[in-house]
Amino acid sequence: MINFSIDESEFKELYLEEIRKRAEEVERQTIFMDTKELCKMLMLSRPTVEKLFIYNPDFPSIRVGKKWLFHRKDVEEYINRWKIDVRKKGGVIEWD
Repeated sequence: MINFSIDESEFKELYLEEIRKRAEEVERQTIFMDTKELCKMLMLSRPTVEKLFIYNPDFPSIRVGKKWLFHRKDVEEYINRWKIDVRKKGGVIEWD
């Protein structure tokens, strides 16, 4: 006969971690995100995101009524190019 025991708190922690991973994966698979999700992704405030990106005509955005939508993969590509440009300029962002 084989006996085993399970530490309930450790099991719960593992379970919650797996749920978090799955939720992040679903989020990454979402095609579009809104302004709130964009701010969260970039870890920037809405005014900063608006000034740096949303009102930039080159930024990949779509306006549907009053709502801005952003294609996740296009935004990731744009941010990677933008990051390289900022680094080439010394890593400092100048406000106009």
